[in-house]
Amino acid sequence: MLDLGTSILNSVERIPNASAITNKNKTLSYIEWFSIIDRLSGSLKDLGLKKGDKLITLLQNNFEASSIHWACQFNGIIIIPLNWRIKSSDIDFCIIDSEPQCIFAQKESLDEMNKSLQARKLIQLFIDLETNKPNTFESLIKNGKGGNFPQAMAEDLSLILYTSGTTGKAKGVPRTHSAERSSALAHITQNLYELKEITLGVMPLYHTMGIRSLISMTLINGTFVTQPKFVAEESLELIKKHNITSLYLVPTLFHELIGLKTFAKEKVETCKKLGFAGAPMSDGLIQRVIECFQPKQLVNHYGSSEIYTFTVDQNAEKKPGSAGKSGINQRIRVVKLGSQNPEEINKINVEGEIIADLKSDEAFSGYWKRPDADQKSIINNWYFTNDMGYFDEEGDLFVTGRVDDMIITGGENVSPIEIENVLSLHKNILEVVVVGIPDEKWGQKICAFIIKSSNITTENLDKFCKKSGLTNFKRPQAYCFIKEIPKSPTGKILRRELLAGEYSIDK
Repeated sequence: MLDLGTSILNSVERIPNASAITNKNKTLSYIEWFSIIDRLSGSLKDLGLKKGDKLITLLQNNFEASSIHWACQFNGIIIIPLNWRIKSSDIDFCIIDSEPQCIFAQKESLDEMNKSLQARKLIQLFIDLETNKPNTFESLIKNGKGGNFPQAMAEDLSLILYTSGTTGKAKGVPRTHSAERSSALAHITQNLYELKEITLGVMPLYHTMGIRSLISMTLINGTFVTQPKFVAEESLELIKKHNITSLYLVPTLFHELIGLKTFAKEKVETCKKLGFAGAPMSDGLIQRVIECFQPKQLVNHYGSSEIYTFTVDQNAEKKPGSAGKSGINQRIRVVKLGSQNPEEINKINVEGEIIADLKSDEAFSGYWKRPDADQKSIINNWYFTNDMGYFDEEGDLFVTGRVDDMIITGGENVSPIEIENVLSLHKNILEVVVVGIPDEKWGQKICAFIIKSSNITTENLDKFCKKSGLTNFKRPQAYCFIKEIPKSPTGKILRRELLAGEYSIDK
């Protein structure tokens, strides 16, 4: 298989004048963008960075971050993209853990980088700084020598992604050029992308979804419309201005887009290929997205940083809740909870833990310096996802939540997602998250945290759940109306913060 450095050369040679990337108000062609990547590649070499070295970035989704990513792939440098909001203690941890030689920051991440004791030991590079500091992105481009050649092989490491780390410190996920390219090709195929597709590059480039968007667009001579961070109003304008054809977002961002007062169908009329990942999309939100966008397709992609694709449903609106069938590079099983045996496969409609075959072309081979995590998650060459789900009679997978999120009330196992799907269909509910709150009598009490659009009573909601056919023991025992649901920068719901009482009541 081609390495990624050779892959971008392929796209430059194929259609050199195709639109490649936006840089603020300017769009660069592939030949124009590659000239910058090539010179940046030369400057990184002049700084002493060689194949196999590592470079950390603390950058937003801008033109510079996209260019740095490709320059690293070209040079065989292992890029480690971190959240630009990361704190200095976490920067120190990642530096000690990954042993990089270089770090790239911008003004939004500069303060925390300066507090990092470990960052002081590295080559420091900067973008968008009003300063006389050397080694700015601009100076690297200006002084870099072109005419460079790809240095990596397909089996070499491309990057290390650090997972969010819901418990304890984050885990490093090393991925090869081959796995990254295979994931991008699967993304193109499974989302039915065409040559010269145009996408919104707003999912973070420290997240698997953002990287997949960047690489897949490059492989098909598509256009990557950069947006440094998600601002719904700006995203809507970018969609209209650039005639964006595809969106690949977490459900939360779709919710924010269609919730804008300025949203209008004519602003998104070119955007017909929609995909979501990172979290399930509730039945109610699916209905609203279909109504507002009127897309040709709505693809539910279920996967992870470790293995990009688990399953795909290319018609998510036809079977709400379904994650579809295994991807083109994957095999999926549902096994008995707690069995740790890939061969103990559950029957149809029996809930268990979802596991994925590590023979996939898209898979990692184990965590970075974490044999303890490997021992827990990798068993007989199968990856245990810690997600729960079941297959229905038609062979479609339904993901019912995280093993750790399962609510056990009165001895019964209850999936939060099932209840969330029911409540999401209520006309006065904008968002809902269900968690299990410790309870002396029941063990856990089912509580629904709700963002409402207008006045609503708990009695009304209880009647709604009864009419929906929701089993009695699955009906929420408490409702809490809040102003905002806590989420990570990538839009994942932080249930632990709700359990800790970290929210504001909406009276």
